[in-house]
Amino acid sequence: MNDFTNEFKQAKEAYNNTPIPSELPKRIQAGIREGKTGYRKRRNQRIRRFIAAAACFALMLTGLNLSLAIANAARVPVLGGLFQILTFVDYSKSEDGINYSISAPMVDASNSLAEKINTAIQEKLDRHLAKAKQDWDDYKNAFFATGGTEDEWADREMEVIIDYEIKSQTENQVSFMVSLSEGWVSSYEERYYYNLDFTKDRELTLQDLLGDDWITICNTAIQKQISESVDADGFTFFFSPDQGGFTTVDESTAFYIRGDNTVVVCFPKYSIAAGAAGNLEFVIQMPEN
Repeated sequence: MNDFTNEFKQAKEAYNNTPIPSELPKRIQAGIREGKTGYRKRRNQRIRRFIAAAACFALMLTGLNLSLAIANAARVPVLGGLFQILTFVDYSKSEDGINYSISAPMVDASNSLAEKINTAIQEKLDRHLAKAKQDWDDYKNAFFATGGTEDEWADREMEVIIDYEIKSQTENQVSFMVSLSEGWVSSYEERYYYNLDFTKDRELTLQDLLGDDWITICNTAIQKQISESVDADGFTFFFSPDQGGFTTVDESTAFYIRGDNTVVVCFPKYSIAAGAAGNLEFVIQMPEN
């Protein structure tokens, strides 16, 4: 028997003969109970949050055979502890000629505002996906009804894109946009803006940000920028008021908040100008006192 074997044997005997303190089993059991209690509490909190969020987005996935990455914790950095914006649904998939590219946000906060916004986003996503599928089915039926062939149809595709963008964020507030688009023979895009104040558990309004004179402030700034768009030949993409052009902002006017706290008012494509002008944004500067 070599020296290493002797040393190992002696160490083993010493270990086996070491007396165990009488209080050790109680300490171990107490530690186990404490660990289990903490684990269960954290686990239950995560499960409740996940179930609530999953239920919120479940309808969006109905009828679509898509591989998903749900609650993938692709988190936008947060400066405070009142809320988080999560990329809750994130996937790309091609099915029946439709190419889906979807990145959907979820507001994670312990108040009624988060639930309200998540429900609103879910409803818009459900509606957008259902409309895209119906548009594609209608187009396919019309294509074959007018003499199209299988070979010709095989080259046709639709793009369905859902995405979002954080416009600004502080420890108490966030401003973000959700965009829903569809592209094939024709195309369109919808944009929805959310400006949330978590200290007051509410959505911010233009009046909150610009004061009681917010309509005049916005209208003056927008009219000025429309006038500046006219070129030397008198051409502008903007419609005149009698042609459906801009007249005034109101409570339904969309906007977001930039990182420097500047308000930007938004109008969809075709709403007050020719389509070539795209989605329209107007920077609203507070008047100098």
